Amino acid sequence: MKAGKVPPELLARFVYPHLGRRPDVLRRAGIGQDCAALDFGEWAAVVTCDPITTAREHLGRLAVHVACNDLATSGAEPLALLMTLLLREGATSEELEAIMREAGQAADGLHVEIVGGHTEVTPGIDRTIAIVTGIGRARKDALISGSGARPHDAVVLTKGAGIEGTAVLAADLADRLIPVLGEAITTRARAFVEWLSVVPEGMVAARSGATAMHDVTEGGVLAGAWELAEASGLGVVLRADDVPVPPETIAICHILDLDPLALIGSGAMLICTADPRRMLRALADARIPAAEVGLMTDRDRVLLRNGRTLPLVPPPRDEIYRALEREKLES
Repeated sequence: MKAGKVPPELLARFVYPHLGRRPDVLRRAGIGQDCAALDFGEWAAVVTCDPITTAREHLGRLAVHVACNDLATSGAEPLALLMTLLLREGATSEELEAIMREAGQAADGLHVEIVGGHTEVTPGIDRTIAIVTGIGRARKDALISGSGARPHDAVVLTKGAGIEGTAVLAADLADRLIPVLGEAITTRARAFVEWLSVVPEGMVAARSGATAMHDVTEGGVLAGAWELAEASGLGVVLRADDVPVPPETIAICHILDLDPLALIGSGAMLICTADPRRMLRALADARIPAAEVGLMTDRDRVLLRNGRTLPLVPPPRDEIYRALEREKLES
């Protein structure tokens, strides 16, 4: 298999049949489900787990935000994190401290605590990998599921496409990008790391009638929209031309020949709602940019792009892997 997410059909055949079953699990693993939820009486414990495998910089910050973002898709309050760090051979104590300092700062900003985990130097890897388990809580009657979308719900996207990928590529490929884009644009792109949290929009959307939420990660907006439809057993029409793409992302994707809608996009949230005007107004009041980009339907999954009607399918892998692998071959 190639680098990236294991394809959905392989998960369905080889992973999901072997997970066991308990009656106090309120939400189980599935395509498009960012979290599991466990019954704790009046409350649900909401849990998630994610790795950071592509970034060389801002690893600690990315790890904290990606886990808390998943919790936010359920309308859950993030409480605690367990962080596993697999350090590459040759990593220094200064690198370890830098990762944890940044993780601690991100956790403090979200009012969560890193309560444990594991740290080791691991042979056979060329970069340090972080794996984070997030723990949150939500009242059971307010819990939002990735499978809760209904036909005719509007699909709203916050911020824009390719946020995380833009930050990672601007940092990791700065030597390639600065001579073409210039220092100012590349610096602005690297600063996208400040946009990674979707906890604010998750809380706003949960109060404003969201029926389902899904954060945009590997595979970008294209994969996120498909996974949202898959979780709910519905179709979707995604209007690609309505998806906001920051100019810095457009510039980097043009140079590297990437599709910004298939670029890893932590920092953006897909929200389903029966009342898009109310949702967009609430997000605007919270100073969160957003746009209506699609519609949930009864069956077909369609991508409208540049005047063409295409099937919406998840990309075979995220564009960031293609960019990093090509750069490695050329260096």
